[in-house]
Amino acid sequence: MNTSKATEAIDQDRRRLLGAATMGIAAAGAVSLFPSRLVTAPAGDAIRPFRVDVADDQLVDLRRRIAATRWPDRETVDDRSQGVQLAKLQELVRYWGTGYDWRKAEAKLNALPQFITTIDGVDIHFIRARSRHPNAMPLIMTHGWPGSVFELLKTIGPLTDPPAYGGRAEDAFDLVLPSMPGYGFSGKPTGTGWDLDHIARAWAELMKRLGYASYVAQGRDWGAPVSSAMARQAPAGLLGIHINLPATAPPEVAAVLSAGGPAPAGLSEKERAAFESLDTFYKKYRAYSVMMATRPQTIGYALTDSPAGLAAWVYDYNNGEPERSLTRDEMLDDITLYWLTDSATSSARLYWENGARGITIAAAQKTAEISLPVAITVFPGEIYRAPETWARRAYRNLIYFHEVDKGGHFAAWEEPELFSAELRAAFRSLR
Repeated sequence: MNTSKATEAIDQDRRRLLGAATMGIAAAGAVSLFPSRLVTAPAGDAIRPFRVDVADDQLVDLRRRIAATRWPDRETVDDRSQGVQLAKLQELVRYWGTGYDWRKAEAKLNALPQFITTIDGVDIHFIRARSRHPNAMPLIMTHGWPGSVFELLKTIGPLTDPPAYGGRAEDAFDLVLPSMPGYGFSGKPTGTGWDLDHIARAWAELMKRLGYASYVAQGRDWGAPVSSAMARQAPAGLLGIHINLPATAPPEVAAVLSAGGPAPAGLSEKERAAFESLDTFYKKYRAYSVMMATRPQTIGYALTDSPAGLAAWVYDYNNGEPERSLTRDEMLDDITLYWLTDSATSSARLYWENGARGITIAAAQKTAEISLPVAITVFPGEIYRAPETWARRAYRNLIYFHEVDKGGHFAAWEEPELFSAELRAAFRSLR
C-alpha cells in the first residue's frame, strides 16, 4: 500500500470510528464513565485527564516498516522448538500491515476515563472505572509483561456491575488500572531504581491521591510480585491482595530449579506436576526473561526498529500459542501499543531492575514477610499450577485458594467473567 492510499484509509477509519469512544462502554451501561468530580490533589500531585490520539504518520510509518520486513529462512524443524514458526508469524504480521485497525483499539481506551499523574518524577497513566453500585470496593489491578491495560478491559463490566453478569451488587468494585512505569502510556524512568518495591509504593501513593481510605490489590505476572510487595509494605488502607501467579516454590524446589537437577524426593502428585512445569519453563521458555534481565538495551534495538521482531518477541511468550485464547486483533492491540509508545526497551528494563528475583520463588519474593490477607486463584493454563500445600507454606495468611478449570497466563483477558467471579469470591470476606 502506498503512503497516500494508507493515509486515506486511516482517515476513513477515523471518521467511521468518531463516535465509538462515547458508545462502547456506555451501551453496556456497566460503568459510570466519568467521575462526578476530579480528585483534588496537592500542588504537584495533580491528576490530569488523558486521551489517546496517535498521529496518522505513526501508523503510516508502521505499515511501511511492515511491508519492508526482511524475513529469515524457515526453521529446520516441524515444531516450535526453535521459536516462532515463520509461516505463522508471516500471517500475523501481514494482517497487521493490511487488515488490522489501531483506531478501534484507540476507541476502546478513549471510551474509558483515563488519567495521568506524576509520581516520583514519572508520569503514571491509569484508567479509573467507577461502579454505579454504592459501597463498591476500590481495587487496583496490575498487568504484566508482555501485557498492558488491554488485558484488563474485559473485566471492567463484570467487576463494576456484577448483577449484569450473574453476580451480586454488593460484590461490585471501583477499578484503578495503571500502566506500569515504562509501559504503555506511562512515562519511562530515566534512572535506575524503579523495581517492584518502588512500583508498589507508587501504587499506594496513587490510591492515596484518589482518596481511597481502604482498598484491595490484584496482579498477575509482574503484577503478582508488585501486589505482593504492596502486601509486604502494608500501606495504610490496603486490606489484602489477590494474585494468579503466586510465588510458592519452596527453597528445596528453588535450589533444584536453579541447578537444573531432578525433582526433590517426597513431592506429592500435584507438587511433582508443579515442579515439572517449572522445570520445563526454566529450561525451554524463559530465554526472553534472561535476555531482558541481563541485556535489555541490546535486545531493545531490534525490538524498537523492527515491527516483525517485536511481534515475534511478544508472540513467542506463553509458549508461542497466544492464539489459543486471544484473537489476532487482541494480540495486535497489545503489540501495537508497545510499538506506538516505543516501550519495548523501557518495559524490558523491569527485568533488569529485578535481576534474578524469580517470580515464582517464595523466598525471592519474600512471601514470609507478608502478614496481610492473600487470595490465590490457580488457572490451568498458567506457567505452573501452584499446589495448595506450597501456597500455605509461602503465605501465612492465605484466606482463599481455588483451582478453576479454564484460563491461562492472561486469565483476565482470556476468561474475564470467570476471573471476575474469582475476585468477587476472594475479597468477599474483606468487605
